[in-house]
Amino acid sequence: MPIDPSIVGTRTAEHTVEVERGRLRFFAKATGQADPVYTDVEAAKAAGHRDLPVPPTFLFCLNMEEPHTTDLLQRIGVDLRTILHGSQGFTYHSLVHAGDTLTFSTSITDVYAKKGGALEFIVRTTEVTRDGDLVAELAGAVVVRNPEAAK
Repeated sequence: MPIDPSIVGTRTAEHTVEVERGRLRFFAKATGQADPVYTDVEAAKAAGHRDLPVPPTFLFCLNMEEPHTTDLLQRIGVDLRTILHGSQGFTYHSLVHAGDTLTFSTSITDVYAKKGGALEFIVRTTEVTRDGDLVAELAGAVVVRNPEAAK
């Protein structure tokens, strides 16, 4: 059954996350960030930061902390066994640092199909704010495999 395009505009519940130094250090190490500004507060301050800066793509990890991340997909009838990560992109408007409290607000911005409906795409856009100011926009797509359409 095709995904109903009327879900475009649907918003998920906002969630708020505090950026923690320990998680930043772990992420920097896991992603091979060799620059000490990502792990050493003094090096970060010497480089002009007020605390450890957020490495690229870390906001995607924080967004995944939304407690009901798959609820919308299940509500519209998507079998979670058929989903794939399709894409992600980032637009940064200002730096984010350890100690910041961020709010994530996600909406469905597009739905489309390829390969005769065998692959359906749900595009989400997330606005990330700090104290009401936009700091980043995250874009991502979930791919839903529809084996019945490929027959």
